[in-house]
Amino acid sequence: MAKRVAVIDIGSNSIRMVVYEKTSRFAFHILHEIKSRVRLSENAYQNSNNLQTDPMQRTYDALEGFLSIISSYKARKTLCVATSALRDAPNKKEFLDRVRIGLGLKIKIIDGEKESYFGAVACANLLPEQENALSIDIGGGSTEFSLINKKEINNNLSLKLGTVRLKELFFDKQDRDGAIKYIDSQLDSLDNVNISTIIGIGGSFRAISEILLSRENYPLKKLHAYESSSDKFKNLLKDILNANEDELKEIGIKKSRVDVIKPGALILQRVLKKFKVNNLITSGVGVREGVYLNDLLRNSKDKMPVNYNTSLRYILDSHVDNKEYSNNLNKLVKQIFDITYAKLDIDKKYRYELGVAAKICMSGSNIHTYSEYKHSYHLIQDALEFGFTHKQTTLIATLVKYAKRKRPSNLHVEKYSSLLPDSPTLNTLSYILSLSISLLAHKPKNIDFSLEFAKNELVISTKKSLYLAKESIKKIDPLDNLTVKIT
Repeated sequence: MAKRVAVIDIGSNSIRMVVYEKTSRFAFHILHEIKSRVRLSENAYQNSNNLQTDPMQRTYDALEGFLSIISSYKARKTLCVATSALRDAPNKKEFLDRVRIGLGLKIKIIDGEKESYFGAVACANLLPEQENALSIDIGGGSTEFSLINKKEINNNLSLKLGTVRLKELFFDKQDRDGAIKYIDSQLDSLDNVNISTIIGIGGSFRAISEILLSRENYPLKKLHAYESSSDKFKNLLKDILNANEDELKEIGIKKSRVDVIKPGALILQRVLKKFKVNNLITSGVGVREGVYLNDLLRNSKDKMPVNYNTSLRYILDSHVDNKEYSNNLNKLVKQIFDITYAKLDIDKKYRYELGVAAKICMSGSNIHTYSEYKHSYHLIQDALEFGFTHKQTTLIATLVKYAKRKRPSNLHVEKYSSLLPDSPTLNTLSYILSLSISLLAHKPKNIDFSLEFAKNELVISTKKSLYLAKESIKKIDPLDNLTVKIT
């Protein structure tokens, strides 16, 4: 597979383009992303689904700009897919031929089941693992559903429910009752489906999640993997559906989405009425990531390897130069954790986050060595994204921020309190990481000392002086229930 690949997703409402770069076999990151709200399906649904002249021209012009961007990044492969607006249009050949001849771009129209599958592939691989979940991707012309159980994807379904479609067929005619009846009849296809979680894909779901983030003063400015309760969503959906245009803007709906947010909100409201679930997860990935992963993982049945995380590997590939030290630090924090966690009353589940923090705590050193942990902290908050919950990301970033320093500050803990473990747990994990960094201050090729733990005393036995370690340990805030002795 080419190192740089561009993916274009032509939807009914917007077209999106992403340039991805591989850093190793299954690791990648986004080099560039752009969206244009061309509304290709505008006025199509009231004209027998035929694409209209102005929307086709807008889309052509946007694609021309996208291809210029792709060329600037020297991407070696471009994958372009189109969904509901084009697959439903009787005059699609006119547009496809014009783009192929004028721009040299071949557009692949995917059916509804494939569109649903691509969105689910992205969620199954790039969100924290979920059991018994239903993905819902509300687009301009259709809405896709898939059942996701861990990495398994089933029951891919596409329904003729979309924000632009409902706007033109019902909302422009002030026929909300007709829209409800139509939506519910479409959702009959999901009868007898039992789920515990809903994963939301698409602009409408993300727009609503963004407002919830703002309303609750959520500490992490990240939509991907954001979790919310059904009740919070239902209350906001009710506000949106009852608001006039000015009130929608006051709620926080962007001007470009004001005329289609109500159809999207109504679809979500009817879905939540049908499924009695409490946990809702927002996905920042969708069809375009699914198309990319389908190409990247084509020999792996569209599944990342077990226990593999692409965001973690990207940071290691691109920002950690001393892999030997990273591996030693990861090994040491786990050794200390394993022999102390029971006595220190720490939940064993935090072993993983502590190990990840150790692996990438020095990732900011290639930005500026004198503030490496600060840079590592910000890099982790932004880039440690796919496959991690917000709680995991926040804990890992916090441990790294305060590595080799005093305990996490009260101000920091207060800001992220909803995402961090209790203070004793956080302080203990922070100490273990800082202690491990100190013990490896001399950067050995291999760990050159042994550990023993008894009666709340950690004894480090070595034939070397570990002078640098002793000096560094003095600077760490000690734990009341743990002493360290180097012999």
